[in-house]
Amino acid sequence: MSDFGVPEPANLSDLSGPSDGATPVAETSVRLALPAEANAIGEIQVAAWRVAYAGLLPAEVLADLNPAQFAAQWRAALLAPGEARNRVLVALAGRTLVGFAAITPSDDPDADPQRDALVAELAVKPEATRNGHGSRLLNAVVDTVRADGFGRVTVWVNSTDDVLRAFYTEAGWAPDSAHRELDLYGDESVRIKQIRLHADPSPM
Repeated sequence: MSDFGVPEPANLSDLSGPSDGATPVAETSVRLALPAEANAIGEIQVAAWRVAYAGLLPAEVLADLNPAQFAAQWRAALLAPGEARNRVLVALAGRTLVGFAAITPSDDPDADPQRDALVAELAVKPEATRNGHGSRLLNAVVDTVRADGFGRVTVWVNSTDDVLRAFYTEAGWAPDSAHRELDLYGDESVRIKQIRLHADPSPM
């Protein structure tokens, strides 16, 4: 996993406050990730992977995914971001973290890391999908890469994941003809084909 940094808060929306005078809480929001949220991020990533890779990876492999291991990596990345344009965004429903996105300069062989950003992860809790959290995250991703001076943003998706591909294409992303195969175990026993999508973060 790459190291990721944290951006400025972005895309707060639907602000509503309680009637008892307490601090208002946004019904839905996207903001910077905090190191203390690493556990929640790890749990969301494992839950999302178990859905995304069902039928592609053996059930026992998915069952053995350990949220604590993912969380430790995210915590280390958030505490020591490294590259200035590494970013982690989180989506919230009220005060509950329901999704996250990680952005980094692209390390694809044909990419220019000064110009090309990569969405390394974008995941929403399976039970919280279809509530607009993914779209809010994606909008915040585009806003963030634009502010960071990137001219293009890309993401890899499994070639068989029609739902995820439609999520991006309906938001204006398009295939750029690049493709790859992941050899998950290094012995060619499990290979997953992926295609790359891209978007121009320039304002319309």
